[in-house]
Amino acid sequence: MPVITLPDGSQREFAQPVTVAEVAQSIGAGLARAALAGKVNGRLVDTAFLIDTDVQLGIITEKDPEGVDVIRHSAAHLLAFAVKELFPDAQVTIGPTIENGFYYDFAYKRPFTPEDLLTIEKRMGEIAKRDIAISREVWQRDDAIAFFKSIGEHYKAELIDAIPAGEAVSLYREGDFIDLCRGPHVPSTAKLKVFKLMKVAGAYWRGDHRNAQLQRIYGTAWVKKEDQDAYLHMLEEAEKRDHRKLGRQLDLFHLQEEAPGMVFWHPKGWAMWQEIEQYMRNVYRDNGYQEVKCPQILDRSLWEKSGHWENFKDNMFTTESEKREYAIKPMNCPGHIQIFNTGLRSYRDLPLRYGEFGSCHRNEPSGALHGIMRVRGFTQDDGHIFCTEDQIQSEVTAFNALVRKVYADFGFNDVMVKLALRPEKRVGSDEVWDKAELALREALKASGLAWDELPGEGAFYGPKIEFHIKDAIGRSWQCGTVQVDFSMPQRLGAEFVGDDNTRHTPVMLHRAILGSLERFIGMLIENCTGAMPLWLAPLQVVVLNISEKQSEYASEVAKTLVQAGLRAEADLRNEKITYKIRDHSLNKLPYQIVVGDKEMAANLVAVRTRSGQDLGQMPLDTLIKQLLAEVAARSSTA
Repeated sequence: MPVITLPDGSQREFAQPVTVAEVAQSIGAGLARAALAGKVNGRLVDTAFLIDTDVQLGIITEKDPEGVDVIRHSAAHLLAFAVKELFPDAQVTIGPTIENGFYYDFAYKRPFTPEDLLTIEKRMGEIAKRDIAISREVWQRDDAIAFFKSIGEHYKAELIDAIPAGEAVSLYREGDFIDLCRGPHVPSTAKLKVFKLMKVAGAYWRGDHRNAQLQRIYGTAWVKKEDQDAYLHMLEEAEKRDHRKLGRQLDLFHLQEEAPGMVFWHPKGWAMWQEIEQYMRNVYRDNGYQEVKCPQILDRSLWEKSGHWENFKDNMFTTESEKREYAIKPMNCPGHIQIFNTGLRSYRDLPLRYGEFGSCHRNEPSGALHGIMRVRGFTQDDGHIFCTEDQIQSEVTAFNALVRKVYADFGFNDVMVKLALRPEKRVGSDEVWDKAELALREALKASGLAWDELPGEGAFYGPKIEFHIKDAIGRSWQCGTVQVDFSMPQRLGAEFVGDDNTRHTPVMLHRAILGSLERFIGMLIENCTGAMPLWLAPLQVVVLNISEKQSEYASEVAKTLVQAGLRAEADLRNEKITYKIRDHSLNKLPYQIVVGDKEMAANLVAVRTRSGQDLGQMPLDTLIKQLLAEVAARSSTA
């Protein structure tokens, strides 16, 4: 007689084994209709799952985050079902959920077209309305292999063949369509009401470019139509803000095939970069960091000692000279330890903070590259703090406050905090990881911050706090991080003399605020739709003459602005003033100064903002004071 304990602590006892659906029905008909899945002792299961022992049970509905994921998982199978009905010769491969949706990879004799996607989506809707029951079946491995081979699904047969002999295989049936899957799924296709196919792209079987190329159909699925509409609107906004398009339009940077994942910075883009780097350099200085610079290439033996070679070598670029193997650094931490190790350190020297604008290279797959957001060559505002165990909490607490101030200066005030915990592949003992994770939790408590925990997502050498910022259209971006590392300093021989006159290994805190500067600049461009605040704008002011007569005066005004420390230039082109105003407005320039005969005669300037606001005439000195005050305040709006 199973006893079911519900989330509110109440219990229900049954005289015989009972399904999740039957438990939901015993609670109420409304819950039974809403049930999408169950959560038995923390594990998601189908509503048909049979409970025959005492368990804790939650009924998953569309109101639960897990419910949305189950809907998306089931929508992926609905997509495959529709494709097989329309294109019987297509082979189905894998179809997982992803953020905000799902995809499924297919092998088919010709490319799917946009018209095909419309047809497939329509068929998905028809199948959903058929209200076909979705049921789980358990087959013997060899029987499943034989079945999928018999219907021409060779990719499925290959997937099952990788399962150890003798193990059972979980399949899901909806009508005539049968698919390999662990589940869970919604109980019926009728539960799938809001979905849309988005695009088709290329993908390699098992993600390996040496394998056959497949077609990946992406889709999105939601509980409510208004949620999907909001998501699609956000995608439209994101398209307008695409940093790759704006980078070309505003002449900031470009990328080209001869240097995949590497950025060519143009003068305007590099001006923005320099402003951000100098800002962060001041952050280093004002918060006790000493700036350092380490070599780009280090001997393989150092990366072996640090643990990177074992855990990260597939992502490292390597080179060779005089029969010695080297790696181009993917991160800066081993180099900073070498600087620490050059002298005998005392506990009185700690905490010792190093900062570096470290240029790193990682061999990212070409398919993962995305503008300047995901690159192979990047620069981090990287820092490492060498401290004692007793200093961890105070250092992390101070960093938590600092990172939020920096984000506010860039216009980001919505910051979420997450704690990434030990991954399966890691260095160091469980005791050390317990100590490191506890230290970060205590620092977050001391900072008064709420956080979510991410099991298994820490770095291989230590847990980390992640800072996620929300942009103007609600997207979340992970930027800053602080990580506690007890292992790498010991592996690389870092020591200090304690107050007991014996040698100790310091704790190393890895920290970054912006993370990759390339990625952060891409985020800024998209957040502002290219209309950067005055302090970050590559060109802050342009001076426009109405006719040739004011050319000399316009040049003198621009020169005075530059001497005052502003990024300014004169536009003396022989074009109509309306054309020049429109041109610079399209280039999202913060301020335009127009000078004609009246302004020149009165030694004044007429000022316009990029939004078209006319600020009228004023003395140049007055304008300069206003602009410098705006720059100093780092105002996010002009």
